Amino acid sequence: MPVLAVNKRANFDYDIQETYEAGLVLLGHEVKAVKTGHVSLKGSYVTFKKRAGQNLPEAYLTNAHIPLYKHAGKITNYEPARPRKLLLKKKELAYLMGKKDEQGLTLAPIKIYTKRSFIKLEFGVGKGRKKYDKREVIKKRELDRNIRTLTKNKILNTKF
Repeated sequence: MPVLAVNKRANFDYDIQETYEAGLVLLGHEVKAVKTGHVSLKGSYVTFKKRAGQNLPEAYLTNAHIPLYKHAGKITNYEPARPRKLLLKKKELAYLMGKKDEQGLTLAPIKIYTKRSFIKLEFGVGKGRKKYDKREVIKKRELDRNIRTLTKNKILNTKF
């Protein structure tokens, strides 16, 4: 399961409560571009759009940047940041819609990876953090790092 792209800001900006896996609907040259690592999840998010004649809206990955594959040939009117449909079950869609509307949560993409020959997106349901929450996370991370290094050095310095 090689990871192709990671959204490093997702875990920092949001308090992720649950994670989900969804398939992505991509064009052929987009698949090649993603598999070569040319994808950016920076500033992307998951939205819902309702199409005419459907009861349940569909989930889309919005604002993810997948550039044109350089060996794809001449493709006109290609939009790198177009919305890409996510493949989810109806129950999952209904559950996520309820979570998003009821509690004001955000759906943030975390990473894109391959599973067998399929390209999957892992996204999380999370609540946005305030600036003071982010500072607390940084302090806690530094404290944990210091504790790990001190215990590691103590273990290495003790003689058995």
